[in-house]
Amino acid sequence: MDTRKLIELLRATIDPNQRQQAEEQLSQIHKIIGFAPSLLQVVMMADLDMPVRQAGAIYLKNLVSQSWHERDAELGQPIPFSVHEQDRAMIRDSIVDAVVHAPDLIRVQLSVCVSNMVKHDFPGRWTQIVDKISIYLQNPDAGGWPGALLCLYQLVKNFEYKKPEERGPLNEAMNLLLPMIYQLCVRLLPDPSEQSVLLQKQILKIYFALTQYTLPLDLIGRDMFSQWMEIVRAVADRPVPEQASQVEEDERHDLPWWKCKKWALHIMYKMFERYGSPGNVTKEYNEFADWYLQTFSAGIIEVLLKILDQYRKRVYISPRVLQQTLNYINQGVSHALSWKFLKPHMMAIIQDVLFPIMSYSEEDDELWTVDPHEYIRVKFDVFEDFISPVTAAQTLLHSSCKKRKDMLQKTMQLMMQILNSQTSSCSEKDGALHMVGTLADILLKKRAYKDQIENMFVQYVFPQFNNVRGHMRARACWVLHYFSEIPFKQEPVLAEALRLIINALLTDRDLPVKVEAAIALQSMLNYQVQERAHKYIEPQIKQITLELLTIIRETENEDLTSVMQKIVCTYTQELMPIAVEMCQHLAATFSQVLETDEGSDEKAITAMGLLNTIETLLTVMEEQPEIMGRLEPTVLQVVGHIFQQGNIEFYEEALSLVYDLTSKKISPDMWKVLELIYQVFQKNGFDHFVDMMPALHNYVTVDTPAFLSNENHVLAMFNMAKAVMTGDSGEDAECHAAKLIEVIILQCKGHIDQCIPSLIELVLNRLTREVKTSELRTMCLQVVIAALYYNPQLLFEIMEKLPMPVPTESISSHFIKQWIHDTDCFLGLHDRKMCVLGLCTLISMNPGRPSVLSECANQIIPSLILLFDGLKRAYVAKAQEQAEEEESEADTDEIEEVLSSDEDEIDEHGREYLEKLSRHAQQAGQVAGFQVNATINDVVDDDSDSDDDYEPNEETTLESYTTPLDENNCEIDEYIIFKEVMTRLQATEPNWYGTLTTGLTAEQQKALQEVIVLADQRKAALESKRIEQSGGYAFTQQTVPTTFKFGNASLGP
Repeated sequence: MDTRKLIELLRATIDPNQRQQAEEQLSQIHKIIGFAPSLLQVVMMADLDMPVRQAGAIYLKNLVSQSWHERDAELGQPIPFSVHEQDRAMIRDSIVDAVVHAPDLIRVQLSVCVSNMVKHDFPGRWTQIVDKISIYLQNPDAGGWPGALLCLYQLVKNFEYKKPEERGPLNEAMNLLLPMIYQLCVRLLPDPSEQSVLLQKQILKIYFALTQYTLPLDLIGRDMFSQWMEIVRAVADRPVPEQASQVEEDERHDLPWWKCKKWALHIMYKMFERYGSPGNVTKEYNEFADWYLQTFSAGIIEVLLKILDQYRKRVYISPRVLQQTLNYINQGVSHALSWKFLKPHMMAIIQDVLFPIMSYSEEDDELWTVDPHEYIRVKFDVFEDFISPVTAAQTLLHSSCKKRKDMLQKTMQLMMQILNSQTSSCSEKDGALHMVGTLADILLKKRAYKDQIENMFVQYVFPQFNNVRGHMRARACWVLHYFSEIPFKQEPVLAEALRLIINALLTDRDLPVKVEAAIALQSMLNYQVQERAHKYIEPQIKQITLELLTIIRETENEDLTSVMQKIVCTYTQELMPIAVEMCQHLAATFSQVLETDEGSDEKAITAMGLLNTIETLLTVMEEQPEIMGRLEPTVLQVVGHIFQQGNIEFYEEALSLVYDLTSKKISPDMWKVLELIYQVFQKNGFDHFVDMMPALHNYVTVDTPAFLSNENHVLAMFNMAKAVMTGDSGEDAECHAAKLIEVIILQCKGHIDQCIPSLIELVLNRLTREVKTSELRTMCLQVVIAALYYNPQLLFEIMEKLPMPVPTESISSHFIKQWIHDTDCFLGLHDRKMCVLGLCTLISMNPGRPSVLSECANQIIPSLILLFDGLKRAYVAKAQEQAEEEESEADTDEIEEVLSSDEDEIDEHGREYLEKLSRHAQQAGQVAGFQVNATINDVVDDDSDSDDDYEPNEETTLESYTTPLDENNCEIDEYIIFKEVMTRLQATEPNWYGTLTTGLTAEQQKALQEVIVLADQRKAALESKRIEQSGGYAFTQQTVPTTFKFGNASLGP
């Protein structure tokens, strides 16, 4: 390929006026054999302009990332382009050399190429990468080391998270390369130059990637492990050169010396936490952990204490080094051997290290003053917690005070001294309150402290709400948030706490204070008995809510959306008058968040929180049709915005909003949304079919006449189900599609005869292809069973006409045999009920009964008995579940009192609660026609792992998509219908009845008689319920006999 032409095209891509044309030309020639090697050749031309080389490197990186490996064509699509093997071989031969000799700007791009090539070609086609790296590492020319180490890093990174059994090729390579990089690191250690330290850092990153997820003990024996630990200990211990202190403090952490120390500490902590902490490791590391603790504790802790001593002497320590140091010590607190070394120093660490870290700093103050929005973002950023020394300090303080004797008492004495001292600065008092709040859960469990907490609020916390320093007002809110679980004994203290929090939220001039106040308010609502807090908050709830909406819009803080959800759920009645205003506020904030791109991950989380808050608002207003009608236009704007802009990350939340708006009634505008959902599905929503399902179910079931009034509604449902069941969406989505078809058939019985052939053909076609799960197979069978129940003659006519010949037998014959064979795969209430009703329809067909039934006759009643046995268990489980729900609703106040009582009281109430629940379940079971014999007991830990007695509630995930057969007032009872069918067959077709029942074992005869008795009981229960609902009396429910006699004479009246 002409490299001059390629250079000109790459140069043109840099020019905005020529870029589009140049990129089009490149896309036309990039498939030509020889293009990729020529591109690499251009990238490595030392005399070429750097921007052109960079453009070539980026194009090569993208080409390798997207087209290096061969991919299969999707159905009906051309084979995707991949780089020709001839070109790939040439690049494999030269890429390591290129990385070694490239300048840094190019090397970064080429290393991504190496990563993708390793992913697809190592070890199969590219074992020589190991030899190439080995040659450069052994070469005394240091110029080749950075590139070789970068290639090795990419090799190791590809295996970093793989299971031990998948790491064979890497371990084989590292047998050769690990000793080499160890020797290289040992040679580099005495050299403190920047270039040397950068190489050391790269070697430590390789070792960390090799060992952080699994430690290959066969590759790294104890001697080698000790050698590496000596390296990381030396790196952590050595002083940073004087020249580093000339750099601005907030930029020092990026210097290579501190980065190298950071990786050394990373390795130390990971080795201790994952492999060297007895009692916390997987069994293959048990022996190693004991050895590690004995061998390394003294030496490493000595180095870490020196680092902390430097920090206490105000010597600069980078934040990540400090954080990892504290993490290691935190792990050491748990072990007696390491605690022995830490104990003499622990109070000094708390006083001189943890306390300053947890105190309000000059950096905090600058951020608060200059950019309060950023201050809020940093303080509430969960990702910041993973790297923050403050979080590490909190964790270490909490561990030492919780796990080690006398630490809590000594720490609290120190905090009280600071809080009582007239000379303590606001920063120090902030640190003391920060430490006390961090220990809140421990203090609340210690009687000596628990009884003093309210007095502490009055003496030390409440006064800070009037402090002129905003951070102290914020800290006061934070402390009340952390102590919100306290059972207030003094009503005035609770009242004052809430008054101060609400006042801070509504009137404080500093935004961070308002945010902390809002979160404190949510905590108080979560943990305080509702009625106690309610009366103090309710009078101002509208102002609180509107202020909160304003703060959410201003800060776009995700934590505040959960505060709003809590308030909406708690004060539903009070917020009705401003529900529409709230919704409009939330919708406007959502649009605002979407319009800004910066910090996209955080923005997405905030946007999701806003959508969830809107959904909460709809959920709690569900029973208020007038308010729902006024909320709908605003919510539809949000949904329309998401769908029309193609914001795929919010489809799930938007579909939840559509579900809420269609749960009770469906307005004309919401029918237009169905069209929009269909368009979204066709455009880019195929993968969201499962998320669409709840809303689609509503469209079919909430207003069925309106659904049927437009044939496009049915057609859209069918087309979506067909696309899912013939595409590659996975079997879970296909189960949902089949369920949607079943719901349509059962919901629209008698109205969609013309649609049944297409629906049946779709599911039967699916059954002819590979089905991996029993769930999908039974769901497809269930659609056909639903069609049988819908109209048996129509179904068999359709089956006979379908062009799907099954070898040696008809489709209907094959279907019936598969159905009876799979009876045990039908689970839950609905599926079993559908199966029973289908079998009852099948055996009572006359004329037109399929001939194959004669072959299967002796399996039909046993299959039905199996189904009824499962149904009985499912009904009992449902009765117990309902009893639990009723009990939790009825006894909310009592349970909340239990949760805030002393431990002895919890046990007594717990026993009483379980007994009550058991009685409720038995009563509910009797109403359903079943006797519940189970008692509900406390869990007794008998160290048994047996699952023999475990009977889960078998309700399937698809059972929530109800049909007319699942309604509480449904009069179609499978037990009663079965008895009626069997009685009718016995009277009118005795031969067929005999064929069905002949050959039953004594046990099966007994089970059949039990089903008949249950049918009578359920019929009596239904009649009793009917009379009761019409204002009459209720029958006394008879109990189920424990034994039955089975006779051929009669099945009963």
